[in-house]
Amino acid sequence: MVERKKGMMFVLSSPSGAGKTTLTKKIAKNNQNFSISISHTTRQPRPNEVNGKDYYFVNQDEFGLLIKDSSFFEYAKIFNNYYGTSKDSVLKFLSEGKDVLFDIDWQGTQQLKAVKGLSLVTFFILPPNIKVLKNRLLNRHGGKKNLIEERMNKFSEEVSHWKEYNYVVVNDDLEECYKNIIEIIMSEKKGVRKTQDTEKIKNKISELTQ
Repeated sequence: MVERKKGMMFVLSSPSGAGKTTLTKKIAKNNQNFSISISHTTRQPRPNEVNGKDYYFVNQDEFGLLIKDSSFFEYAKIFNNYYGTSKDSVLKFLSEGKDVLFDIDWQGTQQLKAVKGLSLVTFFILPPNIKVLKNRLLNRHGGKKNLIEERMNKFSEEVSHWKEYNYVVVNDDLEECYKNIIEIIMSEKKGVRKTQDTEKIKNKISELTQ
């Protein structure tokens, strides 16, 4: 009997509005072996979000019990709401040989990296420029200025964690960004780490945060 190869874990993080969720869903939709880790969250569902498909929507008390039971690989408070990754569902996917995609922030990534024995590859997604980022947030949040301002104010702090990631990718064109990530993933699955131009990344970060 041939032993089934254990799956790998791929993390996509980004500042709010840079496209990590869209990219995560696109990877899972177009590649049969990938499953998305569905997070638990205490925030309210957005229009068209489905419980158990986009997130597991729970209240603060339920989330607190899950923390108490050590149910999460990682959890974090982001913009006044909690998000967490369930251990059971991830371990089930991995044992079935599935590759697992994570749509989480830098706090969650730090916690996952601290767990021993996980085969983890991390991506940090950047927007092409601040104007594009702001427009994406305007479209998502329907012009709620306070909400958008809050997310823009967190941008520099979130971007400052880029060095903690294996790869940094700019989401200028969705198709190109997707192809770039898939190419890296396939290389990683063969055990080959691709090199990136660190100076170019530093210049992009400087351009976005000046």
